[in-house]
Amino acid sequence: MPISLSRRRFLSATACALGGGVLGSALPAPARAQEAGEPRGRYNVLFIAVDDLRPQLNCYGHSQMISPHLDRLAAGGTLFGRAYCQQAVCAPSRASLLSGCRPDTTGVHDLNTPLRSVMPEVLTLPEHFRGHGYETVSLGKVYHHGKRDDPRGWSRDPWMPPGTWPGYFTDEALEIQRRRVEAARQAGRDATNIKGPPTEAGDAPDSGYPDGKLADQAIEVLRGLADRRFFLAVGFYKPHLAFACPRRYWDLYRRDEIDLADNPFSPKDAPPIALHNWGELRAYDGIPAQGPVSDEQARELIHGYYACTSFVDAQIGRVLDELEALKLRDSTVVVLWGDHGWNLGEHGLWCKHCNYETSTHSPMVMSMAGQRAPGRRTDALTEFVDIYPSLCEACELPLPDHLEGTSFVPLMNDPSLPWKTAAFSQYPRGRNRMGYSMRTDRYRYTEWIEDGEKVLARELYDHQEDPGENVNIAVDPARAQLAQQLSAQLHAGWRAARPS
Repeated sequence: MPISLSRRRFLSATACALGGGVLGSALPAPARAQEAGEPRGRYNVLFIAVDDLRPQLNCYGHSQMISPHLDRLAAGGTLFGRAYCQQAVCAPSRASLLSGCRPDTTGVHDLNTPLRSVMPEVLTLPEHFRGHGYETVSLGKVYHHGKRDDPRGWSRDPWMPPGTWPGYFTDEALEIQRRRVEAARQAGRDATNIKGPPTEAGDAPDSGYPDGKLADQAIEVLRGLADRRFFLAVGFYKPHLAFACPRRYWDLYRRDEIDLADNPFSPKDAPPIALHNWGELRAYDGIPAQGPVSDEQARELIHGYYACTSFVDAQIGRVLDELEALKLRDSTVVVLWGDHGWNLGEHGLWCKHCNYETSTHSPMVMSMAGQRAPGRRTDALTEFVDIYPSLCEACELPLPDHLEGTSFVPLMNDPSLPWKTAAFSQYPRGRNRMGYSMRTDRYRYTEWIEDGEKVLARELYDHQEDPGENVNIAVDPARAQLAQQLSAQLHAGWRAARPS
């Protein structure tokens, strides 16, 4: 993406006008407006999204994690070791993935902008499959705004489990939240984002929590779709805050064996604009308004994150088991992705909302019948915007013209192929400042831009020497030439980084 251009000039230059153009031309109007009769895709699609899931999984080398079902999925497909979201927050990441466009094209940079409000004619991933005869179904959190994001994309209204937010099971947790909300209102403060406790271990069955109900619904829907071609999207909520799940998943881990982040400090010479105050977590009961959490509280939070990861792994396992029981496994492409990473104290940060590796790097696994190299990992650079074209290729559907990613299906057959030279992410700070970040094989380079032109700050991290991104070497005069080269590569954008 040529970031020296303003957003308006960029959209004009790429012919992605909101009213139509390339974005509206991939299917004739009748096929987009209604079901298209006989399905023309070769495979079903089970599309699994997981909120706030970082690569904290056994299959990604974290041996302390209990994630047998995601490990099983990876063992039968391809694990993408270096997959990156386009913006590390829910709505923009999902809008980008499901539209096939990057955030500066979608115009979705916050949590308040439904995709169709800014791209009314874009041909989304589910709409494309629906137009080719698929029954398209959305369960749980797929888009951030549910039906408002993409009413044309789904064959039926999106379904969400009851009690999704705040997602607590115990009366105690609900009462804590009620009291905090009431206190804020009486004090004349905005109570919109007031939360209850950040963790909860309920003596409850899996179905006592929303993700358990979601797995129940996904199983029921799968049974009803067994005799037709389907695109089933299932969006799980954990390990998103609050870290609330049945107690037995907490019992899988010992608190005294949980390690804290080994770099709980800001990167040396990092610009302040690169960091944030993790307000999402600070909205919860008992979290200090400023400054770090205690080591004891940090361990509790990490324990809760691990427990919720194992809980959602178990729910995904139930859905995968049903897919196999219905004898649909060999006729279904399965793709799983976490919408972005999550910080667990690294750089003194929690949550996401930044351009560091811990926020932009997230798990991605895909499995399809007939792939020549199942059970292998590729460390080729891939992006979530690549999922749309990859599913099209895997199911033998045409690729719409507007897509800004690259199908990674060739990597599934040969993980050693030469691939992209860079992956691109971005994060805004206010209305007129954007951090554009590029991950190459060795480096992460970021520029913070004001008003589309002025460079406010630069960051450069050498992953060969500094995988934790602890020292910003962009300020080192000896690295000036390297920084200049990477800046030129960043400004050349994603098109120049595509595999030849």
